[in-house]
Amino acid sequence: MKKTRSQPSKRLRIADRLHSVAIHLLRRVREEDPQSGLTPARLSALSVVVYAGPIRLTDLADAEQVRPPTMTRLVQGLESEGLVQRRASSEDARASYIEATVRGKQLFEKGRQRRLAKIDSILESMSWRELSSLDSVVRRLSEVIHEQAEVNRSSRA
Repeated sequence: MKKTRSQPSKRLRIADRLHSVAIHLLRRVREEDPQSGLTPARLSALSVVVYAGPIRLTDLADAEQVRPPTMTRLVQGLESEGLVQRRASSEDARASYIEATVRGKQLFEKGRQRRLAKIDSILESMSWRELSSLDSVVRRLSEVIHEQAEVNRSSRA
């Protein structure tokens, strides 16, 4: 696919609209989150644990952009609710991994389904042609984001 360099001012206008839409969409889907019974911070941490698989506390804190002591308190809350558990590291006796329990995965998946239903209701008024165009753009944007993340990981190594 040929790379095109659009005008910076046009890209910035698109970026501004995309940023605004993303924020408004996230606010709308977050309306479903209180049904989970978790605080936004705990729900966010649980989502990382569910998707990342067993993860070290320091890596989880980095992913959530909080300090390890803050993440320790969040994980303790999730543990007390039976949503995550710690597993000792076989490589480092000082380290442990956080993993979602079956209950944690189920709670997260129910919340994800509520969010998807909310997005589906928002998309309801769009034509199939509009949805097809949106699907193409979302797929390509996802590819670009993953490509850039890979480049960033490689440059840090």
